[in-house]
Amino acid sequence: MVRVWYVAYGSNMHAARLGWYIGGGCPPGGMRTYPGCRDPRPPSRSVPVSLPGGIYFAGESRAWTGGMAFYDPHLPGEAAARAYLVTVEQFTDIAAQEMYRPAGEPAALTQSTGAAVEAAIADGRATLGPGRYETLVCPGSHGGVPMLTFTAPEGASGVEWRPPAPTYLGMIARGLRESHGWPVERIADYLAGRPGVADAWSPEAVATLVSEVLADP
Repeated sequence: MVRVWYVAYGSNMHAARLGWYIGGGCPPGGMRTYPGCRDPRPPSRSVPVSLPGGIYFAGESRAWTGGMAFYDPHLPGEAAARAYLVTVEQFTDIAAQEMYRPAGEPAALTQSTGAAVEAAIADGRATLGPGRYETLVCPGSHGGVPMLTFTAPEGASGVEWRPPAPTYLGMIARGLRESHGWPVERIADYLAGRPGVADAWSPEAVATLVSEVLADP
């Protein structure tokens, strides 16, 4: 069984949030019901990772409203992320749900996604389509297993930034605490500096949100 690391840098850093993509259903505070993966088993492992580059917020989330997180390897610094060890089939199904493909299409995506996975591993990048999260990036490997993530075709400099919804930003904060074990101050500083947040949220507002979210078990 071929496995890859699915690298999450947004709300899916929170394992319970990713669980809705795998098992299906609608997460609390969300506006979307997920069909789930054909293989509903949880990831074999997860590890905290840091990717070269950064994340930014743009577009309009149909699940949360507000901007969505995207990864740009050309931004300065490092992006905090979490890698989950999954099968290629599970990665395909997660990708299909991120792309808002119609129900029943994930199986048809297997062949094209498999080819894109191979291309991304070989070349560092591959495109499944023009939309959001339809560009695959392979930022390297961990333990000899390729790491793969999805992002938008444009980088941060090519789009209009948009602030994320508080619920979405709070979910990312939970994921950072859960995966990296960072204290409130570091999480708040990290999120407050992201494009789309920095120009819309004050550092104090981000710190307040993070403190409130992480104080709620």
